[in-house]
Amino acid sequence: MGAISIRNVVKRYGVGPKANQVIHGVNAEIADGEFIVIVGPSGCGKSTLLRMVAGLEEISSGEISIAGRVVNDIEPAERDIAMVFQNYALYPHMTVYDNMAYGLKIAKVRVDEIKQRVDKAAGILQLGAFLQRKPRELSGGQRQRVAMGRAIVRQPQVFLFDEPLSNLDAKLRAQTRLEIQKLHRELRVTSLFVTHDQVEAMTLGQRLIVMNAGHMEQIGTPETVYARPATTFVAGFIGSPPMNLLRGRIDASNFVVDGAVLPLAAPAPHSGDVLLGLRPEHAELRPGAAGWPLQVEMIEMLGAERLVHGRLGTLPFTVRQDSTLPAPTIGATLPLQPAVGHLHWFDNATQHRI
Repeated sequence: MGAISIRNVVKRYGVGPKANQVIHGVNAEIADGEFIVIVGPSGCGKSTLLRMVAGLEEISSGEISIAGRVVNDIEPAERDIAMVFQNYALYPHMTVYDNMAYGLKIAKVRVDEIKQRVDKAAGILQLGAFLQRKPRELSGGQRQRVAMGRAIVRQPQVFLFDEPLSNLDAKLRAQTRLEIQKLHRELRVTSLFVTHDQVEAMTLGQRLIVMNAGHMEQIGTPETVYARPATTFVAGFIGSPPMNLLRGRIDASNFVVDGAVLPLAAPAPHSGDVLLGLRPEHAELRPGAAGWPLQVEMIEMLGAERLVHGRLGTLPFTVRQDSTLPAPTIGATLPLQPAVGHLHWFDNATQHRI
């Protein structure tokens, strides 16, 4: 059983009033066999949180348990975990087989069992033909698979991945994501995966932990985080392009933003100052119809779709549009119709969802 419990975990560097707190009371319950992605921008504390689970960083306060055992004061080697890093950290003078087997040899595992484990891991990762090669003879994607194989042979209760795909090009990243998904379906080992790439997070995670400046902004399935972001940070970070966020106020049945009065087809949750969120795919340009006046400024062609960038009043707004539709004219003002069921309202002061 590899369930992980993170309770009120805090990390500070230094002591006293000058201490720098970088993790602010994170709480999460991760089920046995679950694949969790910790996602956020650089410096948000996601790798620090992972390293505390691994035992590579001390916990200032709070508690972490793995498989029901509190591990705050337990050495990393005794936590029954295996880590895969951004840096492959392979021994250049050893073959692929020896790199994967090295940890087991140090642990004095029997030779026949080592061979059995390495062969099984090589089969899962399609490395059987490369076992006698040196790392310099492999591509970046193959080296990363060797690093994952070295973790697999340990047969740990928990896998920890610290941005393992960052060194790969776009094509290899997509391919390796699929391999990690297949690996998890086969092994069903509890996994924590850290990334700053929200596409990786959405495609890999059964649930996401979205971090911002050391705070856990939201935890939930990719569908929930995308469809019902808990804060404006999550709304702006998850999704490419991000959710449009308009700061304005409710006046009767209108939403008034800087320089424009936008009529609402459904009542807002309350009057006064609010933030309105709308994803680019939930807005439609309909020439000749009634709608919000969008002044078109720029168009990005992306193949099957295009992004139309413009302004509502003085505020920027992006629409995702099927490329088979006629392209709007730059400089034109076109009526925009929002999908009523997809309006998101946030408190102007707290930035939290209303």
